[in-house]
Amino acid sequence: MNSIMVATAILNLLAGIGIFLVACSMMSSNLEALSSDGLKVLFSKVSKSKWLGVGIGAVGTAAIQSSGATTVMTIGFVNAGIMSLYQAATIIYGANIGTTITGQIVALGMISGDRLSTTIMFSGLAGVGSFIKLFSKKDTPKLWGGILSGFGMLFVGLSIMSGAMESFAELDAVKAFLASITNMFLLVIIGAVLTAIVQSSSVMTSVAITMLVAGLITLDQGIFLTMGSNIGSCVVALLAGLSGSKNAKRTSFIHLLFNVSGVVVFLFVGFILPLASGGSISYGGIFESLFPSAPQTQLAMFHTVFNVLTVLLIMPATNILINIVKRIVPDIERDEVPETKKERLYYVDENMLKTPVIAVKQVKNEIVNMADIALRNFATSLDIVCTLDFTAKEEFEGNEKQLNFINRELVKFIIELSKAPLNEKDHTYLSSAIRTISDLERVGDYAENIVGYAKSLSEAGDGFSTSAIAEIRYVQENINTLFENVMKAYINIDFEALEAAYKVEDEIDRLTGRMEQNHIIRLEEGICTPIVGAHYLSLSANTERIADHLINVAKSIKQLA
Repeated sequence: MNSIMVATAILNLLAGIGIFLVACSMMSSNLEALSSDGLKVLFSKVSKSKWLGVGIGAVGTAAIQSSGATTVMTIGFVNAGIMSLYQAATIIYGANIGTTITGQIVALGMISGDRLSTTIMFSGLAGVGSFIKLFSKKDTPKLWGGILSGFGMLFVGLSIMSGAMESFAELDAVKAFLASITNMFLLVIIGAVLTAIVQSSSVMTSVAITMLVAGLITLDQGIFLTMGSNIGSCVVALLAGLSGSKNAKRTSFIHLLFNVSGVVVFLFVGFILPLASGGSISYGGIFESLFPSAPQTQLAMFHTVFNVLTVLLIMPATNILINIVKRIVPDIERDEVPETKKERLYYVDENMLKTPVIAVKQVKNEIVNMADIALRNFATSLDIVCTLDFTAKEEFEGNEKQLNFINRELVKFIIELSKAPLNEKDHTYLSSAIRTISDLERVGDYAENIVGYAKSLSEAGDGFSTSAIAEIRYVQENINTLFENVMKAYINIDFEALEAAYKVEDEIDRLTGRMEQNHIIRLEEGICTPIVGAHYLSLSANTERIADHLINVAKSIKQLA
């Protein structure tokens, strides 16, 4: 055996796999950025309809060319508490179908004959896309250039892998070794382990197709390797789920059990078929007869049929699958802090960085949630200062900790998210989102100041007069109206709501000015003491600043016009 030839073949194989992985990543990121709005709408339609979930998972995965990204994103949704286990299960089912499109693309690229190879033709798109990306000044053409480059590089990598397999095919020792591995269970294990190493079932399937075309393995061997790749693909999801909540862990186990169940069923049938037919029927024989003289298509079609039939088989047992994972990850874990007591992000999760365009949408949901918490704390602070009843103080402090946590962690998340390839609109939104988060955190700080005034009044045995409390409640009503308009403007990019918010903010400025004038009158009449008056003036100023910060949130939509 020529050691130089072996080393060259191995290095070429590694080079091909490396280029293939980079190409998949490039295609995925640019497709996500280009289809940003469409993906956001798609995943917002997840409902209790199981087939809708399957369809969304399949279409979403086909669009971004990564079942791993879809599964990890789904785990992020479950971890954030915005998707049920049942919904997550159906999306994972669909993702397994959507990922088979990569195998079909690879099979298409390996069609050859007397004419120019499709692999060569598609590889040329890498150069075309690079020129588009290099010379385009606008965002959309650059994204298309990135997609074409990634698509072309996919076939460059495939070509290099095919060349490596042809070199291996010339080595009798390699062919003899591979021919000796006929045990279906061992082939499944090999496929699972290799997929776990490269963390991509698409790469494993593509390698199996190139080995099949080169004559290194039989179709049945390729089929069992591909089945094993479905199990190995669960590693990424398991790693993502283990760092999340118990429902995130359950989601990752659903993915594992689903894929293992499909493999077990097909292994059982694959074991019975030859025995029952006297060796005349096997998976390989069936697909060879269906797609003669096209080994690459035979294996790619098996991969698709395998995943579609697995979904059809497992779908009716989804609730049973969920009950099993609930037993594996029980509701109560030792030394677990109740999730309701933890400071956490409700709508985003670091796993969502795998799907940036969806993460942008979730950032907005997290900010809306932060705004609700901030307003609740402002209302609580006014209740405390007007009644001097501190019953709700513990809840208030918990909300303030949550606001500080969101301020800190969400900004970190946005900074990481900003590094992803996103369209100009999403990048603009993220830059404004950091300022919005700061504005909402300041609302919480002013509410904290108001609770401090209540504590000082209580210790002094004093409080606001009836007329002062009436003024506070009236300005609170206006703050609530302002908040409604601000959030309507922010959520829907509604400029009419922004104009309405401006008018309410002007009214609040007028009201807080009148509060100061009325305070002077009460002070002159001896209705309130200087200490009470000082706190009242500070409260008035804090309320006016809260209105300013809220209007800043609404004004941020101007950048997106």
